[in-house]
Amino acid sequence: MQFIRLYGRVLGLLAADRWVAWGLALSALALAGLQFLEPVLFGRVVDLLSRSSSLGEQALWAEAATLLLVWGSVGLAGIGANVAVSLLADRMAHRNRLRMMNRYFSHVLSLPLAFHGDVQSGRLMKVMLVGSDNLFGMWLSFFREHLITFISALVLLPLTLVLNWRLGLILIVLVVVFTLVTAFVIRKTQAAQMQVERFHTRLAGNAQDALSNVMVVQSFTRLRSEAKQFSDIMRQVLDHQFPVLNWWAVVSVMTRACSTLTVIGIFVLGTVLHVRGQATVGDIVSFMGFATLLISRMEGAVAFISHLLFQAPALEEFFQVIDTRSTVPEKPDALDLPRSTGHVRFDHVGFAYPGGSRILADIDFDAPPGSTIALVGQTGAGKSTAMSLLQRLWDPVEGAVTLDGHDLRDITLESLRRNIGVVFQESMLFNRTIRENLLVGRPEASQEEIERACRLAEAHDFITRQPQGYDTMVGERGASLSGGQRQRLAIARALLKDPPVLILDEATSALDAATEARVQVALRNLMEGRTTFIIAHRLSTVREANTIMVFENGKVMERGTFEELVAADGRFAALVKTQLMGAQVPVAG
Repeated sequence: MQFIRLYGRVLGLLAADRWVAWGLALSALALAGLQFLEPVLFGRVVDLLSRSSSLGEQALWAEAATLLLVWGSVGLAGIGANVAVSLLADRMAHRNRLRMMNRYFSHVLSLPLAFHGDVQSGRLMKVMLVGSDNLFGMWLSFFREHLITFISALVLLPLTLVLNWRLGLILIVLVVVFTLVTAFVIRKTQAAQMQVERFHTRLAGNAQDALSNVMVVQSFTRLRSEAKQFSDIMRQVLDHQFPVLNWWAVVSVMTRACSTLTVIGIFVLGTVLHVRGQATVGDIVSFMGFATLLISRMEGAVAFISHLLFQAPALEEFFQVIDTRSTVPEKPDALDLPRSTGHVRFDHVGFAYPGGSRILADIDFDAPPGSTIALVGQTGAGKSTAMSLLQRLWDPVEGAVTLDGHDLRDITLESLRRNIGVVFQESMLFNRTIRENLLVGRPEASQEEIERACRLAEAHDFITRQPQGYDTMVGERGASLSGGQRQRLAIARALLKDPPVLILDEATSALDAATEARVQVALRNLMEGRTTFIIAHRLSTVREANTIMVFENGKVMERGTFEELVAADGRFAALVKTQLMGAQVPVAG
């Protein structure tokens, strides 16, 4: 059953703490045994009192003292075992909850951009937080309570048959009825609860989507529409949740009825057996204690199972993310590449997304160390896709991309990306201090190195004017800084990383002319001595490139220097004329 398989996997995550888990299991066995002894001892006390008239006072007190001493010892041992279970279970559950959060977080960060493009960040956060909390609750409740119930049902319950098999059969029937009713309701409600969890995920995704685009929501007066969409999903959650709750309410009523009938049955059958001389009053009292204990345990188990059913979809989502495999797997014997010389080659590269049509075809070029290569062309021509292959966000379906003669698939991802720096069109900053954002690519850099990089990036002066200088918080996505300031920080970050290969992905296209002029100075400092790839729509920014490649429909249609391509009067020349006509600026060269 899928339900049992999921539960088994949750417990299997504790493999690192298996010795603690075994210790808890032994403690649970001891607790189950001690709890089994208490009704037995109570029954023996009742039997002793019922025959007290036939015993002498001295014999009565001696036997009573022995029973009370044993009972007290059992009680103290039970308290000790409970304390041990609580402490060990709590610590193990907390430790493994954080361990699984760390594993999930690290795994999601390592997944390629293709995964993140398809999955909302709000959903990923919700899956991590809810999933890890559910794991914590399951581990804690299993070792604190439900392992004892399991042991009692499978091991100790048959021992009641030794005491009185007729009364023991009633308890076994009770357990069977509990199990059958619970299994039936699980089958009836499992699919519905999965649907409820899907709606919960949509709620989290829609909320994150609206909050991350709050400016659009307010500017386009989407407040009512977004709120209504949220309310509609909430109604669907309730419509699907209520039938599930109804079924479990029925289970609660039925289990309570079974419990009452069991107690009545033990009393009636015990009375009959007592009259026939087949059971003592102490036996009846002991079995009443067994029934009360077992009913309490079974009701707790049913509540736990119903809770687990509600948690199962969230846990399934958690494991789905954990099980997601990267589209760019790393070889076990991958090379940890030291600092590269920056020699990049695309060797007849072709690429298509899984199940999609060809996006790149026969891309073949060589970029010697220190050269500057510009990629130009219309949107969707394949420029950014080619640079995605250089960062190994995808693997080519034909040919190979190499760095210093090594196929990128033979290099560890960490060492590959350590050798590549990227300055994006949208400077992506963390909601942290300026210093922390700069240290992203090189955490060990000194203050002197940080300031040198910022001066080269034309950023030091505006940073020192900030309220706390380098320790100023930049806000979410760098909201407290202007576009030019954010971009110069991104350039300083790349300078500090000092990569031999650099990708400038529309690094100045979102800036005004005055800001772009300052950023271009910083970019020239950044490009010096590095193999640089420039993706640009503004053709004036690629004039100094050693080679310009014109992409069209996933192919390189032209290549050469700026002057050579303009003189050829082909596609590149047409693009230059179009831009110059649009800007109403005279053509030079």
